[in-house]
Amino acid sequence: QVQLLESGGGLVHTGGSLRLSCAASGRTFSNYAMGWFRQAPGKEREFVAGINWSGSITSYADSVKGRFTISRDNAKNTGYLQMNSLKPEDTADYYCAAKNARALVYVPVKDHEYDNWGRGTQVTVSS
Repeated sequence: QVQLLESGGGLVHTGGSLRLSCAASGRTFSNYAMGWFRQAPGKEREFVAGINWSGSITSYADSVKGRFTISRDNAKNTGYLQMNSLKPEDTADYYCAAKNARALVYVPVKDHEYDNWGRGTQVTVSS
């Protein structure tokens, strides 16, 4: 198991930016694919972005393409989600997830594919 801790959430105005971080501990982070998911009040959790173990493959939800960028620094055991041009509909709790997946040649996009989760960080975008 790898432990995950998100940070960087907060309150921002429409059009603003935030960078979320996901610090990993307990296992070799570079063996894990990483994903960001979000859940807004009254809605189901949804995939936001994912990245493979090396950072060579990324995947994004259509709703965030061109605005969000996922990245990772395996030397620092940390993943990131840079969020630009934020909209009120981006308001949600954001969760970092990891899957031991060094052999995968794709990025998992379903939440049930991930077996390690952080506790989340809240993002609020005011209009």
